[in-house]
Amino acid sequence: MADSTTPTDALSDTRADTLAKTQVLIEALPYFQRYAGRTFVVKYGGHAMGDAKAAREFAEDIVLLKAVGINPVVVHGGGPQIGDMLKRLGVESTFVDGLRVTDQATAEIAEMVLSGAINKQLVGWIAAAGGKAMGVSGKDGGLVTATKLQRTTRDPDSQIEQVLDLGFVGEPTHVDTTILQTASAAGMIPVVAPIGRGEDGATYNINADTMAGAIAAALGAARLLLLTDVPGVLDKEGQLLTDLTPASIAELRANGTISGGMIPKLETCTAAVEAGCEAAVVLDGRVPHAMLLEFFTSRGAGTLISTGPNEGAEQG
Repeated sequence: MADSTTPTDALSDTRADTLAKTQVLIEALPYFQRYAGRTFVVKYGGHAMGDAKAAREFAEDIVLLKAVGINPVVVHGGGPQIGDMLKRLGVESTFVDGLRVTDQATAEIAEMVLSGAINKQLVGWIAAAGGKAMGVSGKDGGLVTATKLQRTTRDPDSQIEQVLDLGFVGEPTHVDTTILQTASAAGMIPVVAPIGRGEDGATYNINADTMAGAIAAALGAARLLLLTDVPGVLDKEGQLLTDLTPASIAELRANGTISGGMIPKLETCTAAVEAGCEAAVVLDGRVPHAMLLEFFTSRGAGTLISTGPNEGAEQG
């Protein structure tokens, strides 16, 4: 059967498609204007990091943010990749309460994987998407000064609290944003590996969410974005909670709505917004171009955390 589509029909379809794309740009315009010159800190990890197509889409989104006048700073994780490398090198890992103990050998391998392989691969993805990225770790330019992470556990029998020694696992105590601001002003996109240097000269492996939160607070970022493998924060019926405050997070944690791995993520978001970041977003990194849906549409795509109703009232 012959194709009954006429040239006029084809032209009409083309115009309709062009008009739809134009409408998307018009809808995004207020957000371009709102965030021009501001900083977004994006924690990259999870599913997106292990999938080539998702990685390309992530890099395209980051380059687009830069192109419309926003200054993105990417902080990446790499726990699974560190675990794989430890196995390949025959280095056994010890875990305490589910946390890997980072001895000297493990710390050296973690730095090699994070600051080397993963960091430069991400820089390459951004370059392929047309951007200019600069890979650094928290040790470069004195970016992040860290101290040894202090954790405790309670013995189930004696109920005596004990200090956990996790080795060279650290947490940020000071962030000097000079290198990030210099790179952003020069048109570069900083890509940060979660490694810091202690005042004792030791190298510390830092949780990527924690690192991103500390950097977002120090920069006074417009947004801290944590890419996850879930849609965001869900209520007990599995529905997405679009807007939260530190107070509502505390209530949800007390009644058991928030649990497990979401707790430390929301602790990071709360600490960031209370220390100077405008708002944080927990977002599903598995959704193609989820960042753009969150930032440049009125609907949003994840859970926004802010200190009050003015920010939370408007997704994007």
